[in-house]
Amino acid sequence: MAVNTSPDAPLPVGQVSRMIGGWIDRLGAVWVEGQITQLSRRPGAGVVFLTLRDPSHDVSLSVTCYRAVFDRVADVVSEGARVVVLAKPEWYAPRGQLSLRATEIRPVGVGELLARLEQLKKALAAEGLFAAERKRPLPFLPQLIGLVCGRASAAERDVLENARHRWPAVRFEVRNVPVQGVHAVPSVMEAVKELDSAPEVDVIIVARGGGSVEDLLPFSDEQLVRAVSACRTPVVSAIGHEPDTPLLDLVADLRASTPTDAAKRVVPDVGEELARVRQLRERALRCVTAHLDREERGLAAARARPCMERPQRMVEEREEQIAALEGRARRTLGHLLDRAESELAHTHARVVALSPAATLRRGYAVLQHADGSVVRAAAEVAAEEELRARVAEGEFAVRALVTPTE
Repeated sequence: MAVNTSPDAPLPVGQVSRMIGGWIDRLGAVWVEGQITQLSRRPGAGVVFLTLRDPSHDVSLSVTCYRAVFDRVADVVSEGARVVVLAKPEWYAPRGQLSLRATEIRPVGVGELLARLEQLKKALAAEGLFAAERKRPLPFLPQLIGLVCGRASAAERDVLENARHRWPAVRFEVRNVPVQGVHAVPSVMEAVKELDSAPEVDVIIVARGGGSVEDLLPFSDEQLVRAVSACRTPVVSAIGHEPDTPLLDLVADLRASTPTDAAKRVVPDVGEELARVRQLRERALRCVTAHLDREERGLAAARARPCMERPQRMVEEREEQIAALEGRARRTLGHLLDRAESELAHTHARVVALSPAATLRRGYAVLQHADGSVVRAAAEVAAEEELRARVAEGEFAVRALVTPTE
């Protein structure tokens, strides 16, 4: 319950410590999992002191137990082991110190670890952290590679030597961290986040040599897996050997079987690239040469055609065709004119034969009144009327002497 205090009425330290102890005493026993980082078992002492640490967080608690409790697991438990303890929180008022009083200690076996890892793997996979579409491609030629590994380790030597052998100009930004034990997870996470925040780092390699399941356990930690999944920089996992598959392999953008394989997958081989460039140049030269040869043959074939070898031949052939067409046109036109002339002559002969002039040449005459109208009946002529008589060879005047009768 809340305590009423003020600057004028503060509580003594001892009373605050006793109150905290009273609250903690009301807590029941709990099962706690952690990793033993310190173990103190003095000869003749009836109490064993341990420090239990959470590998994923920078949190530790002191644990005490009677020697008889620890002796039951003394043969299988040592510093670095993961255990589950049944303990009750205790408060040591004189020093204001919290600890756990263990009544049972159980080591976490490999089978249990693997079962928990499998459960964690399924949970993270259900969230999509291992999905293939989240994998980012590695750069073809990284300018700066971030490397997270143990200090002076074989993994660091394998990555650096193989990468520089393949591409001597490659540069590395190395972060040496603990790769096993209680400090491995936070150290690796901090190094990965630091390299990921550097814009000049193109790819990050997390490398470690082989080891037991317990040794590689930090690389299956949930917090580390989530930190790698949140990176914007591609991450390559090179943990252990080919059979080793920590969860970091599943969330990384690329899984390498060994640190040496990571160097080969991240850095291209300069000799292979030069050979590939030569092959491409030779292929391009062959393509260009073949294209030129094909075009040259086509040009030679075009020049060998008669119209290109003797261009005036086409004009001469066209001239002969035009002359033939012209002669044909002239003949056709001549035939048409001759036929038209013949038809015109026949028509003219018929017209002449039927014309009044021909009648006049046979001795007939045409009488016309003074106004030029033709006399068609005797009744149309008056006595003494002057008429004009038109004959074949001219005309002359005539006078009607008597009145014509019917």
